[in-house]
Amino acid sequence: MPFQALQNELDQRAALGLLRQRRTLQSPQSPHIVVDGQACLSFCSNDYLGLANHPELIAAMQQGAAQYGVGAGAAHLVSGHSAAHQQLEAGLAAFAGKPAALLFSTGYMANMGVVQALVGRGDTVFADKLNHASLNDAMLLSRAGVKRYRHADMAQLALLLEQTGSGRKLIITDAVFSMDGDLAPLPELLALCERHDAWLLVDDAHGFGVLGEQGRGSLFNFKSPPAPLLQRGVNAGAHVHNPPLSKGGRGDLGLNSPRIIYMATLGKAAGVFGAFVAAEQVVIDTLVNNAHSYVYTTATPPALASALLESLRLIERGGQLRAHLQNLVAQLRGCVQGLPWPLMPSGTAIQPLLVGDNLASLELSAALRERGIWVPAIRPPTVPQGTARLRITLSAAHSAADVTRLTEALHELAQG
Repeated sequence: MPFQALQNELDQRAALGLLRQRRTLQSPQSPHIVVDGQACLSFCSNDYLGLANHPELIAAMQQGAAQYGVGAGAAHLVSGHSAAHQQLEAGLAAFAGKPAALLFSTGYMANMGVVQALVGRGDTVFADKLNHASLNDAMLLSRAGVKRYRHADMAQLALLLEQTGSGRKLIITDAVFSMDGDLAPLPELLALCERHDAWLLVDDAHGFGVLGEQGRGSLFNFKSPPAPLLQRGVNAGAHVHNPPLSKGGRGDLGLNSPRIIYMATLGKAAGVFGAFVAAEQVVIDTLVNNAHSYVYTTATPPALASALLESLRLIERGGQLRAHLQNLVAQLRGCVQGLPWPLMPSGTAIQPLLVGDNLASLELSAALRERGIWVPAIRPPTVPQGTARLRITLSAAHSAADVTRLTEALHELAQG
């Protein structure tokens, strides 16, 4: 029976410490939750600003449901595109500093739609080796040629671009890498796009709402490079793994180019659900006509769009939340000195504690859970072999006391 083969594969994964299992929450998202009947201090959620259970978002969704109902009823191109969707897309485009925006159900579907719609046979996709799985799947399904470069290695990427001739060129990258927490060298990537006539798809799932002035995302965490840099390209040895976070800004303070196609998710810092792509109007029109993951799926409930309009306002006014989050990052990094498990370089809310061995990472996660602290163990294939880790995720909803509790527990476990 084929079922036995499946069971054998699962048993093998379990023996290697790679079996994935779900846990069930019985409470709203918060640093203090109830999971599988146990009260836990959680460092698992991507709810970076603590908005997922915000009363103003709950009220906005209730009002949206009362006005629009609970379902969209059809795809956007049939009868599912509501006034709330339209208003949200306009707000997202303005917030991201782009001419137009398009809503997708998830970030996974957004990445699939963009890559599939813009490139195909005869074209080439260039991808960072640590990109999210959605970008990897998108490039493979697009049927374009694929060239992967070492993480943030601009010298190798430049060489790959120089060796590529005809066809469209699309560079795809995470902005904040979801398992390492470092930032992509976006100015250098844009310079290479200018030099080699390429597009740049930026997946800012973990930067939107958190980085840049008013939380406008990773593009606003950098200044636009001056024209001479764009003309001559970049230093062949440039590696920018973790530049200092800036206050960001708008206009000339953010990276701004028609070559940039910006994707961000709305279920992390925004606290709700969904994703959007912001780009030039011609790109958005192309997606409306050619992106299968947009054309052939039911629109998200309009009530979600109503909640997200309120979320945008909270993000824009959330300077104190972002400042508190950065203080927590600094506290954590200062309090784990001397542990046998180092924190990887990261200035973002994603703080990976490198353990190495799969089973050891599971054991450390389980030991914390016995103390009422939930930090997930991340293992291959999500991360490279030999780099299993605990992925500590901080939120503005955490307190300094929460971080102290975590770091004290880690020091106790390190002492055996």
